[in-house]
Amino acid sequence: MQGRLSAWLAKHKLAHRPLGFDYQGTETLQIKSEDWVSVAVALYVYGFNYLRSQCAYDVAPGGSLASVYHLTRINDNADEPEEVCIKVFVPREDPRIPSVLCIWKGANFQERESYDMLGIFYESHPCLKRILMPESWIGWPLRKDYIAPDFYEIQDSH
Repeated sequence: MQGRLSAWLAKHKLAHRPLGFDYQGTETLQIKSEDWVSVAVALYVYGFNYLRSQCAYDVAPGGSLASVYHLTRINDNADEPEEVCIKVFVPREDPRIPSVLCIWKGANFQERESYDMLGIFYESHPCLKRILMPESWIGWPLRKDYIAPDFYEIQDSH
């Protein structure tokens, strides 16, 4: 089922795939990594001026990874702001997605966390480094195929 935003993107010949609506009626769209920047700029121009959240998840062991963006269109007199959920799927062998930090400044720490936990590289991010794990940490802890180390060294825990 195609929603209002999907129809607008199709009218402007922006590549996407409608995924339906969630339980709250929020439209969900799939965007290819190579199309993400142009679609993100169009969404910002359309009025989605607030990145409510960005997260990522491992779809299946050995499968693809997904970066999820929840965008909100906030107007001066909006009682019910419009929302959209964008999903960008990438292969786990080379998970690269263009950063949208230049569009929504709130993506900074959120993209860094997705990088730190799942190893998704956000291209052109100015400071893409670990935010939760130490720089010396090996691997991506939230991947379903991650093998936890036999021990953890606790430093300065008291």
